[in-house]
Amino acid sequence: MPTNLTLKGVPDEVDERLKQLATTNHRSLNGKFIARLEAQVFPCRNSAQDHLAAVKSQIRIGQLRGYGRANCATECDQST
Repeated sequence: MPTNLTLKGVPDEVDERLKQLATTNHRSLNGKFIARLEAQVFPCRNSAQDHLAAVKSQIRIGQLRGYGRANCATECDQST
């Protein structure tokens, strides 16, 4: 069963950025936060939507080099 968490003392700039990201990805603030938390805790379990958004972001800023699931698998192998 899912657990409820409460965050206290979230800086205003972090709150605003999360809201912007949630709106951009058509998610609620809670949904975006859970997606970010899951991506941080389980980096190899990112959803296809999150993976696509990350690739598009990298393309926009011109930093797409060696990004992909193969790299993620290597990171997971090293972290266990």
